[in-house]
Amino acid sequence: MIIDGKAHAARLRADVAQQVNERGAAGARPPALAVVLVGEDAASQVYVRNKIAACREAGITSIVHRLSPDTDETELLGLVAALNADAAVDGILVQLPLPPQIDSAKVISAIDPGKDVDGFHPLNAGRLATGLPGFVPCTPLGCLRLLEATLGDLAGAEALVIGRSTIVGRPMASLLVSASATVTVAHSRSLDLARLCGRADIVVAAAGRPEMVRGRWLKPGATVIDVGINRVHTPAGGSRLVGDVAFEEAVQIAAHITPVPGGVGPMTIACLLENTLKAASG
Repeated sequence: MIIDGKAHAARLRADVAQQVNERGAAGARPPALAVVLVGEDAASQVYVRNKIAACREAGITSIVHRLSPDTDETELLGLVAALNADAAVDGILVQLPLPPQIDSAKVISAIDPGKDVDGFHPLNAGRLATGLPGFVPCTPLGCLRLLEATLGDLAGAEALVIGRSTIVGRPMASLLVSASATVTVAHSRSLDLARLCGRADIVVAAAGRPEMVRGRWLKPGATVIDVGINRVHTPAGGSRLVGDVAFEEAVQIAAHITPVPGGVGPMTIACLLENTLKAASG
């Protein structure tokens, strides 16, 4: 079964929109998300445009701050401080990557944890790792929602997370541990990745390497969540998007798999809307 991330995301966005409408009917203002974009990175421009459109559709107010590529760290930290203090702003999202003159970790740590709808602040990361409530990064949260919608209870399942980034891999592992799965985290220095894949009921691929996970590696009947988005060249001179999993091979072995595109990506934005609503609701 192909896991339709677009359909799952549409349902979540509709649920958020309904709750926003109910808030409005009760006299509350719409949730407000401040988005900060520094520079002119093409991919970041697309991501921000998609996030703004999704906010509009859900009835969430988006406030966009576009800063020049030569913005210095002090100026950006000043903007973050002002947004932290603004009672009309519920969520703050600083689009990554940032230009090299800015320390991303310092900027993320400066965001009010209660407005950190990306879930990247060290306090929120620590709360997730220790099983406490807080904001969860949107991509792993979206992956968990897809897994639960597909499999139901994840307790006892053997899960393999490929990738150890603080944005996807590590929080994904924490979410799966909290769901009572048995979790292995693999990475570029792991030995015999094929063997690890072969015993996993669930594989979450988030290594950022195109089609590195081969179909023959998978356990028959496994569920595969492909987080990778890689642009590769085609023999005809064009390009196409592929995931971290060799889809045409894996689809012959796996019981459930997300496509690229149309799998995890739509859920990331839907979970951002949900986090923004959560921030507004206190």
